[in-house]
Amino acid sequence: MVSKALSTALVLLGAARPIFGAKPSPGCGKAPKLVTPVAATTPGLSITSGGTARQYFVKLPANYDYNHPYRLIFTMHAVGGSGQQISSGANAYYSLPSLINDTTGVIYWNNGGSDVAFVKDIIKAVEDDLCIDQNLRFSTGFSHGAAMSFILACALGKDLRAVAVLSGSPQISGGTEPVAWYSQHGTRDQVLPIAGGRQMRDRFVRFGLAKLGLTPDSDHTPSPKDPGAARTFSDVYTWEFFSQFK
Repeated sequence: MVSKALSTALVLLGAARPIFGAKPSPGCGKAPKLVTPVAATTPGLSITSGGTARQYFVKLPANYDYNHPYRLIFTMHAVGGSGQQISSGANAYYSLPSLINDTTGVIYWNNGGSDVAFVKDIIKAVEDDLCIDQNLRFSTGFSHGAAMSFILACALGKDLRAVAVLSGSPQISGGTEPVAWYSQHGTRDQVLPIAGGRQMRDRFVRFGLAKLGLTPDSDHTPSPKDPGAARTFSDVYTWEFFSQFK
């Protein structure tokens, strides 16, 4: 099981074009209340889940339109990381915001057996207040965050459209619902060997929805680069995969 002491999840809201077949959340048409400051040091919002007070952060997309269904993307941190760390710096939110062209929000959480229930509670709280397309929920993360995205894919397969798993390792058995799967893993990963990445992928490949990208000669990093490249391809491939779902 993933370590309980080090766990944070992030939520990113990226714009989804109005489409036929969208499933608007109960928050559509309402003026939003779940707004937290963008500073990484703010305490965020509180919610009680499983009898425990938990914390999460939400920042609305730029020019948020409460009549427009948005994508909901969880971005999970690695072991030793935090919501504050993921939400700041040049590579905040795995650099996805620059591609999605939206601002982002954060969920802070603790890990363990209660966390799937906590994520479900967060989904309800967010979607009761904000306008989300319930057919377009996603999760991504690196290392520990990748493992949590895998856990969510296994436990909440009916609730997630796709996941992007960056150098993860399986933590539980499961994966009986068809969830679109993208993963990448360094062939020289000495922290979480690539065999674990292949094992996770193979739980979903039977649905014909899995894709595994190898990053040759790469060790354990959220930002691998092609030889000679100046920047990582992780964010580009992740958003390319997520954005195809309409």
